[in-house]
Amino acid sequence: MSTLQLTASQRRVLTSLVNLAENADRPVCGREIAEAIDRNPGTVRNQMQSLRNLQLVEGVPGPKGGYVPTDGAYETLGVEQMDDAASTPVEREGDPVDGVTIEEIDLSSVANPELCRAEFVVRGELSTFDAGDHVTVGPTPATGLRISGTVDAANVDGNTLLVRVDGMETPNGEPAT
Repeated sequence: MSTLQLTASQRRVLTSLVNLAENADRPVCGREIAEAIDRNPGTVRNQMQSLRNLQLVEGVPGPKGGYVPTDGAYETLGVEQMDDAASTPVEREGDPVDGVTIEEIDLSSVANPELCRAEFVVRGELSTFDAGDHVTVGPTPATGLRISGTVDAANVDGNTLLVRVDGMETPNGEPAT
């Protein structure tokens, strides 16, 4: 399947659906998606129609119906389905954030501790986070690494948290070097 070029609005709606569906054992209703991305439910319905035509979304009729992302949705967005994946927990201000896990961590400027930044690709609801929040990510499944810092920005469209890193530690509690 070739990679589809989605509009920014289609990508935003589809990303929100994938994130919400990850933590739901049922179809996701359009109202939930609209609330998550701060858009009108009618706009979401229109986008869902085009995403259904692209075979990225399946509609489930009925009072408990809604939308379910297809395998093609995950492929188009370039994200893995998290069914059997290990999760990397997130804490905000010292409290675990339910329904949120980290899919990817990119570090930049690690050579300069004063400027170390991390980009966390988040699976789940990003509206929980605001600039200035202190977050801790980890332990990561493979290495047990924990990274903490202050949120600079929460990018809802890309599901990315940009964080000023103030600490990294290994499983034995030692600072990572």
